[in-house]
Amino acid sequence: MKSYKDSLIYKQASFSLGLSLLYTLIIGLAAFEWETFEIRPQVMILMLANGIFSIIQAGLVWKLKRESRKTLVISKSSQLIAGGLIVSLLGGNIFLLISSLYIMKKQVRPGYIYAVYMVVTDLLVIGVSALNLFKPFVTNTFIPAMALLLVVVVLHLIVLVGYEKVQKLTGVPRMIILGILTLTVLTGNLFVLLVAYSMVRQSQEEPGVNRRKTLFEKIIRNQASMTGLLFIIFLVAISICSYWTFSYGLAVNNDYGNILQPPSLVYPFGTDNFGRDVFSRIVFGARISLTVGVLATMIPLIFGGLLGAISGYYGRHTDNLIMRFLDILYAIPGILLAITIVAAFGASTSNLIIALSIGYIPSYARTMRANVIQVTNLEYVEASRAVGNDNRNIIWKHVIPNSMAPMIVRATLTIGSAIIATSSLSYLGLGVENYIPEWGNILRSGSAYLETEPYLAIYPGLAIIALVLSFNFLGDGIRDATDPRLS
Repeated sequence: MKSYKDSLIYKQASFSLGLSLLYTLIIGLAAFEWETFEIRPQVMILMLANGIFSIIQAGLVWKLKRESRKTLVISKSSQLIAGGLIVSLLGGNIFLLISSLYIMKKQVRPGYIYAVYMVVTDLLVIGVSALNLFKPFVTNTFIPAMALLLVVVVLHLIVLVGYEKVQKLTGVPRMIILGILTLTVLTGNLFVLLVAYSMVRQSQEEPGVNRRKTLFEKIIRNQASMTGLLFIIFLVAISICSYWTFSYGLAVNNDYGNILQPPSLVYPFGTDNFGRDVFSRIVFGARISLTVGVLATMIPLIFGGLLGAISGYYGRHTDNLIMRFLDILYAIPGILLAITIVAAFGASTSNLIIALSIGYIPSYARTMRANVIQVTNLEYVEASRAVGNDNRNIIWKHVIPNSMAPMIVRATLTIGSAIIATSSLSYLGLGVENYIPEWGNILRSGSAYLETEPYLAIYPGLAIIALVLSFNFLGDGIRDATDPRLS
């Protein structure tokens, strides 16, 4: 492609095609009843529909590639084809929907891209929550919560469709729109903040002035990281909205009349050996995995970062004292240290967070120390010393801010490791309490039925894999965005 806009659109279209084909393959595998070799007609129709959509998308990708050799502008025919592919949303194919919204827009800005993902997140939350309509009963807050979510998605659609017009607003109307838009972040859709930030930043641009792109403007070039970010924010949103759209009783109360039910519309992931809805348990379990993963990363990021900054800046005796103590802690395997702490103080969410955090502190301190040693020898730090700034101001204002980029990348990757550790300890009975729906607990219960009801272990296992991969993809995207050699 010849321009940044076309290049971004073409890459997104190609990436969406690959994900659409994978999605079609998964539906195809689900269309067969492997034990009896029967075909599920409805699932097979869904697979065929997505297969047709994928073929049309493949033709559109070829058409875009061919057109790019002649012009920098996407043709009207390509935009019409992309508009028709919006129908693929009825088949649950959000990947083609994202690609179509890219192609249909004349000018793709970072704020518009985040608005696309904002709307897709809303649709995913509404779609997943709507599955509760097939259950015997719903929570008392289900109807008002769903009505509120529909209002929110309509507002977000207005922002998406009229993005350029909303961006051009000034004065009180602009403040009202941004205020209402920002309030919708209470649903857990963090893309709202990115859209509002992009709008504010775009309005502050000076015409004809080349400025440095921010992290959020660079990361959109990595389609894998954006897909990972979409899944993470979707889990955050569904974790918050599930307080009002899901019944916690279906996840924790025993129902001996529905023991080991196969997957269906009523129970999308089946029921376990106590009759509990596995789908609801996985939704509620996302809260634990995200909370433990984030907190078990933020605590060592803060404490390890401070220890590493002090050690690297002052050096000599301070460096030896701090690093030798951390070397002793680093010599103990993290998972073994976590098992010891949990076994000594009992299985609970707070003990699990503390146990995992302590094990990660030495590695963060080492990373920060190496960054600080490099930054401390740069000219602007020497200039700050020369004008009389004390060491504390230099560390807080100059050293730490300019050493944080590698730490942020490491943090996104550590969250995935913390989630795996959380699930592993819960699988061993040393994580959160047994009665709490957590992915490791769900996996442990389902592993006893691998031969007869394998879905009880497959679905929580896939949830763990998807979340860890999402954080890894996001970490790779942030690493590329912060690498000056790739800017």
